[in-house]
Amino acid sequence: MPASPDTFFLFRSLVLSLSVGVALSLGAVTAVRAAPQGNKPQAAPEAIACDADNGGLTLPDGFCAIVVARGVGKARHVAVRPNGDVYVAIDNDPANGVTGGILALRDIDGDGRPDEQQLFGPTGGNGIAWSDGDLFFSPNDRVLRYHLAGKELVPKHGPTTIVSGLPANGDHPRKTVVPDGEGNIYVNFGSASNACQVANREPFSPGVDPCPELPIRAGVWLFDAKKADQTQADGIHFATELRNMNALAINPADSLLYGAQNGRDQLFENWPSLYDERDDALLPAEELFVIEAGRAYGWPYCYYDPVADEKVLAPEYGGDGVEVGRCADRELPIDVYPAHWAPLSMLFYTGSQFPKKYAGGLFIAFHGSRFDPSQQPAGPGYQVTFTRFNKDGPHGKFETFADGFAGADPTPSGAAHRPVGLAQAPDGSIYVTDDKAGWIWRIFFVGSDKGKHGK
Repeated sequence: MPASPDTFFLFRSLVLSLSVGVALSLGAVTAVRAAPQGNKPQAAPEAIACDADNGGLTLPDGFCAIVVARGVGKARHVAVRPNGDVYVAIDNDPANGVTGGILALRDIDGDGRPDEQQLFGPTGGNGIAWSDGDLFFSPNDRVLRYHLAGKELVPKHGPTTIVSGLPANGDHPRKTVVPDGEGNIYVNFGSASNACQVANREPFSPGVDPCPELPIRAGVWLFDAKKADQTQADGIHFATELRNMNALAINPADSLLYGAQNGRDQLFENWPSLYDERDDALLPAEELFVIEAGRAYGWPYCYYDPVADEKVLAPEYGGDGVEVGRCADRELPIDVYPAHWAPLSMLFYTGSQFPKKYAGGLFIAFHGSRFDPSQQPAGPGYQVTFTRFNKDGPHGKFETFADGFAGADPTPSGAAHRPVGLAQAPDGSIYVTDDKAGWIWRIFFVGSDKGKHGK
């Protein structure tokens, strides 16, 4: 008699968990106090010893880091349960014949490093989020929901499919999921192309007008998070003309959805009569938006020029690098970041473990640029930034929070690590994932009480 779906699911979870090698980092210099994790937060704190070199990271004064896992695969987004359990979306790696899933980590003894780990799920993916007893996970073509009601690290039953049949071809197939806390979930649908050309990424190929991707791609959709077996048609097309919003988050301070866009490429390669190599490296800015219902943000017709401080018409649609045209009525960013840094996740900080200045602020993980750093005055990315936030939005210029991921060669092929996911632990420390070498860091503040509660 064939095994039941639940039996098969548990068997696969066990097999996959045995195949995951998570190496715990060694070496220590600084101790920080934190509650043991396990099944629930406990009152008695235990010392956590930070890595001697902070796992290779450069951090602000008073901060330290530990590497909680190494070599776990293509670690994408990360979510943390209220009891401290960590769930990491591990993407598929077809080139090496590796099928991903969800990596579950649990710290039992309170040293900040996982004592138990299991890999489960039917395939790899990008987005993952926790909300009110449910773990949401997004392979490229669907959104799944697992329910964890008790102390179990991995779910006892297979997932419920919330929505399936999602477009997963082309340049940007990955999905990001953001529960709104009210029974709905936002899902990013990246564009299938760079700029909606007749021939994608080919020199002098014009843009298709209107872009046929926009009804089904390049936007954010809203679905019922509790309803099973939906299709894209069941969702609400929440916002459009967003090229690829891998970095999405709700700001608890105002309950609005924010996103950092991966901007378009190849201005010089495709339009050398209008742009030079320096233009290509510096344009367009990565844009931070408040994403609101029914709004249009410009892709593929427009891009943002940070020098001109305006959206200009894309060359595929008749632009010359100066003309604004139809872009005059597209939504503007509330903040901008250097070109091609590739924002992949974001986190509004709600903890109190970090100094006061971080309260309510925005962290963004940047995957890094393909350009030679000498062509980018702000650097090539490969870092986590921090921007102060208040009721009016971003306050002041972003600053580098965590750097050193790339190592000596900050290029996509040469970088040692590339930051992807961000999540906040119950104690206020934060996790950062890497999909190049498969490392996971946890960053703590260990400065004085005066620094913690001061400016």
